[in-house]
Amino acid sequence: AIILVHWLLTVWGCMNYLFPASYAWGNFSVLAVGIWAIVQRDSLDAIIMFLSGLLLTVLTDIVHISVFYPPNKDLTDVKRFSIGMAIFSLLLKPVSCYLVYRMYRERGGE
Repeated sequence: AIILVHWLLTVWGCMNYLFPASYAWGNFSVLAVGIWAIVQRDSLDAIIMFLSGLLLTVLTDIVHISVFYPPNKDLTDVKRFSIGMAIFSLLLKPVSCYLVYRMYRERGGE
């Protein structure tokens, strides 16, 4: 569910080409690592890489949103929607990090 929600919010955040390609590449590559963590349930490396990627994208998303936020006169409805979904994804990432950390502990991590 974590992967699906963040995938959908990232797709919606990239709808208007408001953010550079690095926003999409960063988020989608972390989601790919998340799929790897789901497929290999016994791997602690995969879940740690997914958790560190999520934490890193929190920082990069803050930078992308703050740097590429357009002035108010240039905001269309589609841009508002894309920015809103990017911000919503950013706000959900700490919750996702907590859930991934719990999965890490369940797999035997310390």
